[in-house]
Amino acid sequence: MVELDQVLRNLIEPMVEEPEKLDVRKLEGKDEKDVILCVYASNNDIAHLIGRKGSMASALRQVMSVAAHADDKRISIKFEQI
Repeated sequence: MVELDQVLRNLIEPMVEEPEKLDVRKLEGKDEKDVILCVYASNNDIAHLIGRKGSMASALRQVMSVAAHADDKRISIKFEQI
């Protein structure tokens, strides 16, 4: 069983300018199959992670959905500035 929060953190950490401010938290969803990952980072880093018209966020969600599929989970990713 893979830790999805750690997979996402390892994926996005090289993309941010301030990795010391990066935090990824795993929250439980409505049922056992739902996983919510909240990414907390500085304002500029969140802008990079979301990308123009949400393209980077969409790509991250697609990659993470593949990782979550191995554990039969549905994943949701939220981006928040600190």
